[in-house]
Amino acid sequence: MLGLMQDWPLLCHRIIEHAARIHGNQEVVTRSVEGPIVRTTYAQIHQRALKVSQMLDRAGIKLGDRVATIAWNTARHLECWYGIMGIGAICHTVNPRLFPDQIAWIVNHAQDRVMITDLTFVPVLEKIADQIPSVERFVVLTDAEHMPQTTLKNAIAYEEWLKEADGDFAWKTFDENTAAAMCYTSGTTGDPKGVLYSHRSNVLHALMANNPDALGTRAADTMLPVVPLFHANSWGIAFSAPSMGTKLVMPGAKLDGASVYELLSTEKVTHTAGVPTVWLMLLQYMQKEKLTLPHLKMVVCGGSAMPRSMIKAFVDMGAEARHAWGMTEMSPLGTLATLKPPFDQTTGDARLDVLATQGYPPFGVEMKITDDAGKDQPWDGKTFGRLKVSGPAVAQA
Repeated sequence: MLGLMQDWPLLCHRIIEHAARIHGNQEVVTRSVEGPIVRTTYAQIHQRALKVSQMLDRAGIKLGDRVATIAWNTARHLECWYGIMGIGAICHTVNPRLFPDQIAWIVNHAQDRVMITDLTFVPVLEKIADQIPSVERFVVLTDAEHMPQTTLKNAIAYEEWLKEADGDFAWKTFDENTAAAMCYTSGTTGDPKGVLYSHRSNVLHALMANNPDALGTRAADTMLPVVPLFHANSWGIAFSAPSMGTKLVMPGAKLDGASVYELLSTEKVTHTAGVPTVWLMLLQYMQKEKLTLPHLKMVVCGGSAMPRSMIKAFVDMGAEARHAWGMTEMSPLGTLATLKPPFDQTTGDARLDVLATQGYPPFGVEMKITDDAGKDQPWDGKTFGRLKVSGPAVAQA
């Protein structure tokens, strides 16, 4: 006997529909690649994402086709994500920090049909354009005024492209296991390998990320994702923040200490997430200028281990420093170092000892350690072995 519940597929575009309907006036703030700070809302992002869908649909992009993005964290990039996924196409985030020949290899392997890019990466793409024949058109995330002269095929400024759409478009409904996004990881043997996320896995991962012991933002919070959208779904923040109506602050291309501090301070950011190198630049800048961040509640750090001195620096300013570990293949959340009982009562060095660990998996991630023969090993903090994970947002192939 099956339950008598509605068949309501878990689709990524339902997230931005919810954000627009319930949190429509919530701000998304961007330091644009052109320079100025730009303000928009979830309602406007939803409206423009529909125009992206309309233009892609008009260009013959179908269910399962790949549309690539090489872009920074901006509202425009977020619009493209939802616009691509809303028609059942696959949003392929390409890491611009890879070597040009690796980027060409990845684009060819994915067979991307459209490339959406920021001004920063136009010169990189011009050099490899003749090596990526599957790309039919390049859309540059800017307006006519800032659009450069370029040799890229059928290149058009994003704002001019959107002017051709009226937004009178309905997103499609399809199976929740349909592929939604693709991210290649170079942390493998041989060539980079593509991890293919589903709509279902992204939505469930967003619910995991919204757990108070994970990223845990609310509608009253402000999140600044330093981690790029091209790094494993920006740790799921592009889905988790809109699903809660959390204000987003997008840092664009400028990740130096002064620029990150400016946004954290002026926008009263409560939650932020990124890698230790960015936090080191931030802390050095704050120390030099004798600055504080009274509104900051939580700093999530992943990619590599946060030094103990860095954890202490954030704790001393009144913020919680939370280690996160995961993999592209895990969407990517795996574990988070939260102060669960009895550790929540610890103070001083003992508290730092706990915060320096990688923590616990949230519900939705199961873990174990085995020996080479597959036999379970004790979970005692000392035994080494093969770490094995499973869950609804973990790659099976």
